[in-house]
Amino acid sequence: MKGDPRGASTITQQLAKNLFKTRYTNAQGYLSKVPGISILITKYKEWMTAYKLENRYSKDEIITMYLNTVSFSNNAYGIKSASIRYFNKQPSTLDVNESALLVGMLKGTTIYNPIRNPKNAMQRRNVVLAQMEKSGYLTQAQVADFSKDSLRLDLNYKDNIDGNDSYIRSAVERWLEKWSQDNEIDIYKAGLKIYTTIDSRMQKIAEKVVSDRMEELQRRLKNTWGSEEPWRDKEGKVVPEFLENHARKLPIYSDLMRKYHNNEDSVFAELRSKKKEMEVFTWQGMEKVNYSTMDSLKHYLMMLNTGMMAMNPYNGEIKVWVGGINHEYYKFDHVNQAKRQAGSTFKPFAYMAALESGMSPCDKFTDKPVKIEFTNKKGEHEVWEPKNADWSVSYREMSLRWAMARSLNTITAQVTEAVGWDKVVDVAHLCGIDSKLESVPSVGLGSNDVSVFEMVKAYATFMNAGKKTEPVLVSKIVGMDGNTIATFKSEQKQVINPENAWLMTYMLRGTVEEPSGTSQALWEWDLFKDGNEIGGKTGTSSDYVDGWYMGVTKDLVAGVWVGCDEQSIHFKNSGTGEGSKTALPIYALFMEELYKHPELGVTFGKFPESTVEVKKDYRCPSPRIRVEQPTDSVDNVEEGGEGMVLPELEEVRPVQGEVGAQRSNAPENRSNNLP
Repeated sequence: MKGDPRGASTITQQLAKNLFKTRYTNAQGYLSKVPGISILITKYKEWMTAYKLENRYSKDEIITMYLNTVSFSNNAYGIKSASIRYFNKQPSTLDVNESALLVGMLKGTTIYNPIRNPKNAMQRRNVVLAQMEKSGYLTQAQVADFSKDSLRLDLNYKDNIDGNDSYIRSAVERWLEKWSQDNEIDIYKAGLKIYTTIDSRMQKIAEKVVSDRMEELQRRLKNTWGSEEPWRDKEGKVVPEFLENHARKLPIYSDLMRKYHNNEDSVFAELRSKKKEMEVFTWQGMEKVNYSTMDSLKHYLMMLNTGMMAMNPYNGEIKVWVGGINHEYYKFDHVNQAKRQAGSTFKPFAYMAALESGMSPCDKFTDKPVKIEFTNKKGEHEVWEPKNADWSVSYREMSLRWAMARSLNTITAQVTEAVGWDKVVDVAHLCGIDSKLESVPSVGLGSNDVSVFEMVKAYATFMNAGKKTEPVLVSKIVGMDGNTIATFKSEQKQVINPENAWLMTYMLRGTVEEPSGTSQALWEWDLFKDGNEIGGKTGTSSDYVDGWYMGVTKDLVAGVWVGCDEQSIHFKNSGTGEGSKTALPIYALFMEELYKHPELGVTFGKFPESTVEVKKDYRCPSPRIRVEQPTDSVDNVEEGGEGMVLPELEEVRPVQGEVGAQRSNAPENRSNNLP
């Protein structure tokens, strides 16, 4: 009567809805198509059905049936399946906290999912405990005690491993969660056909490239540390009790603590010494090993992971989604669930803020030492002095295009200060970054955590003439009767001036075309036939924890992240761990293979022309720099000074009347000394 289309219902009414599918299309009659009448007819059916159920079954029988007709997410249907999935035990052995967690999930199986959203799940569990106190089932002291307990999950996926389980399937499940609730349709039981935007051929290429490249990177990480402990703090010191702290989260730890009467020394003695035959995941396949619990823990924590997404920037269709290295062992999706420090891939938002503030790609700044004084949120005075990756400055005056191409921290910091760090945050949000961004001087250097999904969406705004395009993973849903019941199209909104958006695509090309551009490693692959143009940005967070590459072409925007889930484990130096050595090759190999199959719709060619007149000056060729032939170390590339006699550079390719691009292996600039 109040006009709310989602009226409340009793448990019995919900059981009626679950048993007899009263909200599904095939359960609706002709009158349901009359606006305003549908909900009344549906509710009336549920009331009558609930009345009959109440007269035939006891309350215990009704709640039993209800708990066996609901989804608990993660492919757990019914209370028994959920009990085994989340706690590896039968429902009869659940304790109060475990039962409260499962009951709390029923309000929203995604938002209160203990695997995906543990914080929300714990808060919801505590709400259920409070309700139990209110109803007299628990005392205030018991609730206070229970609320301090952790989730204590003991995940069991053994009964759910099949060939259909994948990152994409899980992503689709999350994607349709709200649609399912809004339309009161159970996507698992309604006999639906769900069509995604994924191109299976592109997906296969991406998965093959990731598999091949990650195997090599894993070997590199292992060789980097050898017999040394790889978990290190910011000062490079071994993190104390690193493995032990992870072991304390395992169910076996709790069991052994009870067995040894809380004697932790005895517990860890068994965890280290008691070995057993098991199979572990490796890039060569499942390997039989004789490991202790601590050996197994170390093996899995040392595994590098990745996230990769590619989409059409004009219609938002997601073509590739690689959520990680193996869904069976790593459920966490590194496309839209993981958020990591963006590093230099975030710099284009600082330069876009400059363009939006009236600057042009030809405006110049000097590569010089920078000192920025500011007041933090606590009201404290701070001084920030960012350094370039090689800890040197050239005192050279550079255009914005050249500075972004070389990824210079000193100039990016000056640009951020000139436009204001709040402006950089605003532009990033406008382009498609949804994560909360801390507005600090280092924001332009990528000090905040973001997802691959957000970054691909934001870079697509540049390619789509400044229109933010919401990514689409599901294209349509077809019901049991063969009729299409839902279609999904991307929402688009003009958020950036079209001229500035085009200029940013021109600046992104600079990382390939400008002298010492950080994307010039792309020349090692067969990517530049028929005048093909590629733009992109490498990124590496502090201590080589995260490696990124964002690539744009006329047909596709793609993002790749590489790193360990445990951020204390990472590479040692730029030669092995920066984004141009980890993420960029994955992108390059993917695009190289893609270009061999033009039938997939991704072909060689130049970027689109601007949709508006470009009035700002952008034709400002950078001077040629004579560079010594690079040594085996990427840190030994130097710029030639006056009076130096160095070999002439080879002009690799012309750049629309500008100076030829110099092929270089110079290290990219990482976000050092972030406040």
